[in-house]
Amino acid sequence: MTADRSSAARPADDPARPASDVPRSGEAGAGAETRPTRPLSDAEALGLRNEPLLRDLNEDDAITIRPHVQVTALQRGDRLYGQGDLGDRLYVVIDGKVKLTRTAPDGREVLVRVEGPGGMFGELAMFDPELRTATATAVTDATLAGLAHEDFRQVLETRPGVAMHMLKALAQRLREVTETNTNLIFTDVPGRVAKALLELGDRFGVEQDDGILVSHDLTQEELAQLVGASRETVNKALADFATRGWIQLSAKSVLLLDPDRLRRRAR
Repeated sequence: MTADRSSAARPADDPARPASDVPRSGEAGAGAETRPTRPLSDAEALGLRNEPLLRDLNEDDAITIRPHVQVTALQRGDRLYGQGDLGDRLYVVIDGKVKLTRTAPDGREVLVRVEGPGGMFGELAMFDPELRTATATAVTDATLAGLAHEDFRQVLETRPGVAMHMLKALAQRLREVTETNTNLIFTDVPGRVAKALLELGDRFGVEQDDGILVSHDLTQEELAQLVGASRETVNKALADFATRGWIQLSAKSVLLLDPDRLRRRAR
């Protein structure tokens, strides 16, 4: 079947951020990353060490990095930075959710991905501080740990092994991008919807007696953008899955009743 990309880029229906208000590259007031920050607490540091991204760091590496990490708090709808802003900082989500979007000159917007606790974004700034390629907006209230490019360079002077850890994370991101592009070409819309639900379940799902509850906090339009198809086509696939008893739909959440069936459909 041919992949439906008819509305892979549509204005997002997020009232907190109208597409017409999205600053273009280089526009004044495009949102420098100057929000108030504070040091990382002991509890936050411990929590980050348990996340997949950082758990492989040895104790000495973690101790060296911690003084350079600053914490930023966002409220739902807050924009951390905009596409085209100059960026020099990597972020890891401590709690909450952040979405990454790209905007065309005519205002159309596409959702690139959603990051939750332990998720990393802005990582290119660690090695090549340049203009941001996407806009980062809080989907929920969120707390982020940030590490600036210059601080990262100081860490590498004494802990060069950290660079290999970051390169590994970048390689993983590249694999994800390659797989996403492949899915857009070779997988039909229902298959992409099934895969998106499973990936959201892996990141945000909570196991219950009757299935996996996924509180994704996305609007219908944002979910369609994530899949790369029209909202109508995605809603049709979701309704079909619900009729078959594979999922149960609720506002900004979904209960995965039969993940095995979804996995088979996603192939």
